[in-house]
Amino acid sequence: MSEKSNFVDQIKVFCRSGHGGAGSKHFMRTKFNPKAGPDGGDGGRGAHIILRGNKNLWTLLHLRYHKNILAENGESGSGNNSTGRSGKDIYIDVPLGTIVMDDESGEKEAEILEDGQEIILMKGGRGGLGNAHFATATNQAPEYSQPGEEGVEGFKILELKVLADVGLVGFPNAGKSTLLSVITAAKPKIADYAFTTINPQLGMVEYRNGRSFCIADLPGIIEGAAEGRGLGHRFLRHIERNSILLFLIPADSKDHRKEFEILLNELREYNPEMLQKEFVIAISKSDMLDDELKEAISKEMPAGIPHVFISSLTQQGLIELKDLLWNVMNKPAE
Repeated sequence: MSEKSNFVDQIKVFCRSGHGGAGSKHFMRTKFNPKAGPDGGDGGRGAHIILRGNKNLWTLLHLRYHKNILAENGESGSGNNSTGRSGKDIYIDVPLGTIVMDDESGEKEAEILEDGQEIILMKGGRGGLGNAHFATATNQAPEYSQPGEEGVEGFKILELKVLADVGLVGFPNAGKSTLLSVITAAKPKIADYAFTTINPQLGMVEYRNGRSFCIADLPGIIEGAAEGRGLGHRFLRHIERNSILLFLIPADSKDHRKEFEILLNELREYNPEMLQKEFVIAISKSDMLDDELKEAISKEMPAGIPHVFISSLTQQGLIELKDLLWNVMNKPAE
């Protein structure tokens, strides 16, 4: 993802948690007893690096300027059984839907889905024990203490998968941005060329009785997206989290059924689990259709997938579309 845009959905950062402080090898000395016994305190814990979910963030842009996240070390223990101060934990605020992967292994290590959710990404090293811990009946003046444990370090990849109830799927120019601008308060860029939408656009759809749901217009899909053509995986990654996929097929398409099957095939190639989602089909730009054409298109549509004819221009069918999406979203689990 080019980091020149204001929407950053993947970023690589170097993280290092704090080292633990060393335990102290101190002996108490009093006026009358220069060897009154060991009183070395423990070292402080190194600082953790903690991920925290923040519902007010929509992008990882703020981390662009913090590519190296270095946590504070714990302080060493001292005499009089004084424990060293622990390092101050570092909190990284991320948008909901962020996953963290290890750069070397590619393994997923954490996932943030709720506001305020905290996950320790890297634990700080434990502080070492002071010599006071090692005094025994036979060894009353131990000359050793523990060093602190080292922190952990490594490169992490933070990736954002947009959290929305409904994801809009369609070829470039299917009318996704226009639909989003009409049924939500979002103001996406709209123009008559392919790939107007280069970053995901989110909007809240106001439904009846003060209820609402979130819809995302995602960058246009093209044949070969699963192999990385066009906007490829950058687009497909974002639809993994949507509970419903709304396929938008324009009324002036040469073959409506084929267009749907190409879109479906791209999802299957990328991740077969995508086919477990709920599908809804909307035929956009339907103001140019008469009843006879609508009937012919309806016959082309796959059985078992609800479809609705809409026009963002004349607002035809938009209430039916909202009702259909709401009902599919809230239908009881079988």
